[in-house]
Amino acid sequence: MFTIIPGPGAKKFLKNLNKKIRERILNKIRGLSENPRPIGSIKVVGEKDTYRIRIGDYRVLYEIYYDREIILVAKIDRRDRIYG
Repeated sequence: MFTIIPGPGAKKFLKNLNKKIRERILNKIRGLSENPRPIGSIKVVGEKDTYRIRIGDYRVLYEIYYDREIILVAKIDRRDRIYG
């Protein structure tokens, strides 16, 4: 089982969301602890062990550290702003 560590940007973004969307995103992130590469996760091109998952109009970018069994949630944002 992997430990989930939210980065500062991810925490700040979640804090400003409405409760319904925040819970939906958090549930998906919690699921990563048991399955860090769920169906639909996509490896980010040009990055080592960085993946993204889609939750509606939102994207979560996260890094997997297999040796330490840690998932760092690097960024959460809307689809149109995540890569900028």
